[in-house]
Amino acid sequence: MSHVFHRHCTHLPPLVDSGQGVYLYDKSGKAYLDASGGAAVSSLGHAHPVITAAVKQQLDKIAYAHTSFFTNEPAEQLATALCEQAPKGLEKVYFGCGGSEAVEAALKLARQYHLERGESQREVFVGRLQSYHGNTLGALAVGGNAWRKALFEPLLIPAQHIAPCYAYRYREDGESLADYGLRAANLLEEKLLETGPERVVAFIAEPVVGATAGAITAAPGYFQRIREICDRYGVLLILDEVMCGMGRTGTLFACEQEGIAPDILITAKGLGAGYQPIAAMLVQQKVFDAVASGSGFFQHGHTYMAHATACAAALAVQKVIKDERLLDQVAARSDYLFQGLKIRFEDHPHVGEIRGRGLFIGIELVADKADKTPFAARLPLHQWIKDEAFAAGLICYPMAGTIDGKTGHHVLLAPPFIISEAQCDELLDKLGRALEAGFAKALAQGGSAA
Repeated sequence: MSHVFHRHCTHLPPLVDSGQGVYLYDKSGKAYLDASGGAAVSSLGHAHPVITAAVKQQLDKIAYAHTSFFTNEPAEQLATALCEQAPKGLEKVYFGCGGSEAVEAALKLARQYHLERGESQREVFVGRLQSYHGNTLGALAVGGNAWRKALFEPLLIPAQHIAPCYAYRYREDGESLADYGLRAANLLEEKLLETGPERVVAFIAEPVVGATAGAITAAPGYFQRIREICDRYGVLLILDEVMCGMGRTGTLFACEQEGIAPDILITAKGLGAGYQPIAAMLVQQKVFDAVASGSGFFQHGHTYMAHATACAAALAVQKVIKDERLLDQVAARSDYLFQGLKIRFEDHPHVGEIRGRGLFIGIELVADKADKTPFAARLPLHQWIKDEAFAAGLICYPMAGTIDGKTGHHVLLAPPFIISEAQCDELLDKLGRALEAGFAKALAQGGSAA
């Protein structure tokens, strides 16, 4: 009997024994190709010697010292490395242990920023439906993952939401992508005017939507217009790159490809690449200055913030990405994997869209390709696909509720940057078999949601 409180009370997962490169091995010796990097975490694969050595070296010096007494060298160096590569104006870094924790810090900092400037009436956040920002109460509130929020709605702070920029579902016939992007972005201005822009603290969004909707990229011009709207009304822009950042989309920061800089940027997962738990909140100088020239301190903090060993691991991750030219590798493998997915699945009657950026890829599944009808919400298609893939030695990330939190299914892929072409072929083969097995089960039980 296990005394661990596992994610599912009636299911005991196999015991992982080791990892090497893109593979994980259980205690029986079975290999699993980690095609989702866990949850888009293990971007450099497993057992990378440079990162392992950096962690060991730091443990030999100092594992931890509380930040109310000391700073530490890895934290200082990591903050410098991130700011040197970050979008313009992001000059300060606040380290935490995970994405949800960093989102909470961002929400609190955004509120305090306005308080320091005498705008205490700003107390409302605006997010997007079908986005996910974490499982803590503040992060749940501003996120748009209906299933995760449902049990805890009475506990959540009030937040407003607008529709996502989701061209596959919401672009009108004859509407260009650019026109749709402008229309989708203008929903923010409409929401601000409806709420009272002087009451709004910040708008939060993922540059590339992650697990909730499956690697949805914004239409051209969308985020530029969002930036303009935020600036016009004095609303801070928070970009959540917990899943899509740190090279996952082909640039170190995903928003680089949108041509904008946020006021606050959050990154985690790939920052430590699974070698240590770490997150970072990058902050515009103007936000820091408001606090520094006001109360003089950010009213927030955690025991393990700026943990020396975690920062040492993340600093080594930055070194490996640079030294091994892994952003070039992401671009090359992205081209190869997208091409393979399109050859194999683009004309499949139950594959609606293959989308994403870099090695952050979503496959939306449909019962009817012609009219985009989803599979019935009652069907656990995502779980069938996950189970079939896992049995075949493939780890992928299928989810339900893609469209509105209830209907729709997709599969998310986020393989390590070091994946080879041969391993991409293995991924495609095993994924194909898992999809077909899942579709067969769904069709046998009625299939369509219509």
